[in-house]
This record gives sequence, C-alpha cells and structure tokens, in this order.
Amino acid sequence: MKRLFYLLLCICLFITPVMADTPPPAPASSAVPSAAAPNADSSLSGTAKSVILMEATSGKVLYENNADEHLPIASVTKIMTMLLAMEALDNGVMTLDTQLTCSANAASMGGSQVYLEPGETMSFNDTMKAIAVSSGNDAAVMMAEAIGGTEGEFVKMMNDKAAQLGMVNTHFINPNGLDEGTEAYSSARDVALMSAELLKHPKIEDYLTIWMDTLRNGAFTLSNTNKLIHSYQGANGIKTGSTAEAGYCLSASAERDGMDLIAVVLGAPSTADRFSIATGLLDYGFANYATIDIGTSDSFGKVAVEKGDTSSIEVQPARTGSVVVPKAKKSQVQAEIDLPKKVAAPIKQGDKIGSVSYKLGDETLDTIDLVSTEDVERMNFWQSLFNNFKKIF
Repeated sequence: MKRLFYLLLCICLFITPVMADTPPPAPASSAVPSAAAPNADSSLSGTAKSVILMEATSGKVLYENNADEHLPIASVTKIMTMLLAMEALDNGVMTLDTQLTCSANAASMGGSQVYLEPGETMSFNDTMKAIAVSSGNDAAVMMAEAIGGTEGEFVKMMNDKAAQLGMVNTHFINPNGLDEGTEAYSSARDVALMSAELLKHPKIEDYLTIWMDTLRNGAFTLSNTNKLIHSYQGANGIKTGSTAEAGYCLSASAERDGMDLIAVVLGAPSTADRFSIATGLLDYGFANYATIDIGTSDSFGKVAVEKGDTSSIEVQPARTGSVVVPKAKKSQVQAEIDLPKKVAAPIKQGDKIGSVSYKLGDETLDTIDLVSTEDVERMNFWQSLFNNFKKIF
C-alpha cells in the first residue's frame, strides 16, 4: 500500500510543473484587428519600425503600431516642402510659371537630384515635378529659398506649420530630409497629419500621380519613386524616402469609393518591404471600412418662434462631412437630433438652433450644428397686438 502511495505521489510531482509551463490558448479573436483595437494585429506592421493607417478626411486612425516614436523620415520630409509650396501657389506668392533660380547651395545637394547648376532657372511647375516625382534634393532647396528667402527661414516655416498641424513629434532641419545627425525626426502619426493636409490641395495630385515625365524640353527624364502609383488601384500619392539612417520610408495614399486612406511606413529594411507593408495596410482599410456622408439633408424640420414676425423656422446642417465606420456596422449609424421646442426672436440666418449627432452605439462619430435658414425679426407693438386679438377671437 505504501509503495502504491509513493508511486502516485511521484507521478503527480512529475506532471504538475509540465502543465504549469504550458501557456493557455489565446482567445480566438486576439489576432483580429477591430475599430476598438486598431493595433491588434501586429502582422500588418511587418518589418517596419513604425506604421499608421489613417482616413484622410476625418483623421480617423484605422490601424497603428508604434506611431509616435521619433524616427528619421528621409525624403518624406519633402511632403512639408510641397505643402508650403502649394500654399504659396494658392496665396499668389508663386504662379506655375514663376521662374526659380538655383543657388550654389541648392546645386551642392547630394543624393537624389535633377542636377541643377548654379544660376539655372526652372519654373515653379517643373520644380514641383522634380520634387514630387524624382525627389530632387537640389530642387527642394531651390524651392525653399524661393519661398522663404533663405533655406533657414524656410525651415522655420516648416516647423511653424508642423506646430500648427499638431505634429508634436516632429522637428525639421532642412527641406529635403538628407541625414544630418539625430536632430531631425518625425513620427508615423505626424507624417500622416501633414500628408492629409497636403491632399487638401487639389493641384498636388497632378504632380503626385505622374508616372513618367521630362524636364528641360525632354532632355531629362523623370520616373516616379513611388511604385504604387503604377501598380495600386486608386493610388494618388505621396512620397518615398530612404537613407542609411532612416531605412526605407513611404507615405502612400489611395482613394476608392469616396474614401481616402493614408498609409505611412517608417524604417522598413528594404524598398520591397515598404511597398508591401503599405499595400497590406491600404488593402486592410478598404476591405474593412467605409465612409458615410453626413449633414446632407436639406432640412431637419421646423422650430416654433416666440415673438417673431413668423411663427416657425426651418433648420439645416451648418456643414456636410463624412464619418468612417466598419463596413459591417454601416447600417447601424444613427442620427440623434437635439432641437428646442421654441426659440425667441430675433434670429439671424445661420444662427445655431440645435445640433445633430451621428452615433454608432455609444460612440459619437461627429456632431453638426443645426442653423436657421432665414432671418426672423422680433414682432413690433402692432403685430403683437394683432396676434393677441387673434388668440382671443
């Protein structure tokens, strides 16, 4: 009997530690990305140091991994250079035909270039092609000096714009992204922010979507460094970058069915990796999300007016917009209208009367003001007297 007892005890001692070292099986849903956990599936990040997937119009993040780490971004820096160039064009500081002159400083830039010579002139339009398509470092500095007066002043403009856009993890030291120590850095999230801002300028797509072109009356050939422009359905930008320090970087954008996505990949080990990771992010976004237009109704009803020269007013949305939702939940978005029973005159057209909130479950996706469609004056004495008589008789 004792032998049997000791035998059973030994078996228990042998089995117990083996069972304790065996991890419990992972929940079946742990590897499935969701709206609530946009970084749940790390496989979308691949071999990159940092990635983010953002819907451009709303700024909604659909996936991210390590999106706020300070990293060098190489020529992706030129997104900010192009943004300030587009603003200069819109503000009339530049025209498409404005002639820019290359300085010795601009001509001295190494890396990717269009081989500008000191004193050579090039139109704003062609300089934008050189920056957007061939990632010309010399062209970027020439543009910077033309807009800012000096390269240093332009870099100050870059950092001021970054602060304005809420790019809290960014510091620029030049307009082209050439490595200069560790002082220059950004993050995947910040790159997505400035990419979205750049895409607000319709003219930029004319440059970003060029596959091949020429400069100098056909003497110099341009070929887009962003290969997704040629291979990915709906691709419309934006910028590649690579240096020994930064690795291979990319801000890629594409539009399908009215939804604009931006995929940022930083620190990939190869050019093939950056394109495949960006493709995977964009595919994930288009497969799983959709946009819904909001604020499109002409009227959200009427509100009674107290002591006005009219008895009621119609209200309408102050603006339109769009929200991004999982495709499977698109039909679940509800509009909740908040309006008072009555408002007092006087009222001006455009005055806020109430609001409409678009909700998915407990999450408020967006809220839009509801405003008056007309002016309403306060009743004068005789109008008030007449209305009182009407109520009596």
